[in-house]
Amino acid sequence: MYTISICGVTMLEGNRVNLRVVEKEDLPLLASWNNDPEFGGEFESLEQSSLRDWEQWYDNPREREKWFIIEKKDGTAIGQILYFPVKRHLQIGYIVVPEERGKGYCTEAVTILVDYIFLSTNVVRIQSETSPDNVASQKVLEKTGFTREGVIRKSVFVRGKWLDGVLYSVLREEWKAKILKD
Repeated sequence: MYTISICGVTMLEGNRVNLRVVEKEDLPLLASWNNDPEFGGEFESLEQSSLRDWEQWYDNPREREKWFIIEKKDGTAIGQILYFPVKRHLQIGYIVVPEERGKGYCTEAVTILVDYIFLSTNVVRIQSETSPDNVASQKVLEKTGFTREGVIRKSVFVRGKWLDGVLYSVLREEWKAKILKD
């Protein structure tokens, strides 16, 4: 993984996917994905937002929140990945379009983002939360070095009901040991 800049757009490059910082031109795509219940699937909240809502979000970014578009090598946008502060740590989230799931793209995107965070910040912990029923997301986290910490009861409201979450984390020293081993 390395960082390059193309026409002012920062990109994190991997073997099969790249992560590109979200730009204003991406907002129609993000709005479209957000308004499509199939994109988030059964484990994400149903949210509807207008392009104007996304423009207001973009024009008023929260501190240290960073969004990327996941792109295949041919430039096709296939998902989104982000990180944001939670207390003194960072939390990541990710979604890939349904037709590209199960192909390893998300695992590579998470690996790239974790490497980027640990190489560019002094954060000591990155965490992520997933549904106990979302086995695919749990596999992504485990393959990328995250450790399952436990269940957070009724932590997310999805499709009319409160659901539990499973908390995963990776510590800087665990990431460093994995990098040295590989």
